[in-house]
Amino acid sequence: MSLELTGKLLVKYEPQEFGEKKFKTREFVIELAEEINGNIYTNYAKMQLVQAKCDIIDRFNLGDAVKVSFNVRGRSYIDKKDGSTKYISNLDAWRVEAANAAPAGNQGNQQAAPAYNNNNNNNYSNQGNNNYNQAPNFNPSPETIDDLPF
Repeated sequence: MSLELTGKLLVKYEPQEFGEKKFKTREFVIELAEEINGNIYTNYAKMQLVQAKCDIIDRFNLGDAVKVSFNVRGRSYIDKKDGSTKYISNLDAWRVEAANAAPAGNQGNQQAAPAYNNNNNNNYSNQGNNNYNQAPNFNPSPETIDDLPF
């Protein structure tokens, strides 16, 4: 399954190599912000690039608005300490582009994703009636409006 998100590049880590076969990964963090019922919620997504894709993040600076195409990958393993099954999920990025870049070959045929608004409220812009990649309508009951998720 391929997914996309748009956010601000917050952190770029150095590449890491593992094992004798030199498996290479590089992690980076995207800051995401969305408005729900007048409140701004900020989230952080740590993503990874693997092998030859590790260098694609180099052309972006911290603070740049980027659109990331990624796959969700997961696996299970048996914990040697207690024998229980554990699970790992990764967000494997395979394309990173400027948030305002038009998709290759579809220029003019598709609406662009909303640009990441880099002002003080860290809010996605909601211009026109372009609903691509925006948070779904969320209408909580009055009892849950002020509930924290933890």
